[in-house]
Amino acid sequence: MKRLLIPILAFFTLPNVVHSSHLYSQKEPIVTSESTKDSIELAKYLNDNGVVKYSAYWCPNCLIQSELFGKQAYKELNVVECARDGINSQTQLCIDKKIKGFPTWEINGKLILGVHSLKELSKLAGFMN
Repeated sequence: MKRLLIPILAFFTLPNVVHSSHLYSQKEPIVTSESTKDSIELAKYLNDNGVVKYSAYWCPNCLIQSELFGKQAYKELNVVECARDGINSQTQLCIDKKIKGFPTWEINGKLILGVHSLKELSKLAGFMN
């Protein structure tokens, strides 16, 4: 009886642990690195020139990309949240744009997938610092 009781208890309690609200309370990325003057200037340029970063709050590569900019510059970027449960989610826009992965950058009407160095993004967007 004891052998049967433990798996049954685990079955009924595990879903509650896995789906606990504290695990899902963070619905936006938390960027912790400091920005440089150059990264802030680039972020402002990208925003001013219609560059969009399609992202999901739970995406590790998106966070890596955001950390390259730093927290001050990240606030300057035009970031579209694609996760349905993310803050200010724009899932339908992501579907309409046919976003296949994260992060995806839209630069001059072209979708570019992946994490890119700030130097690469500067070059792709035509930013001359």
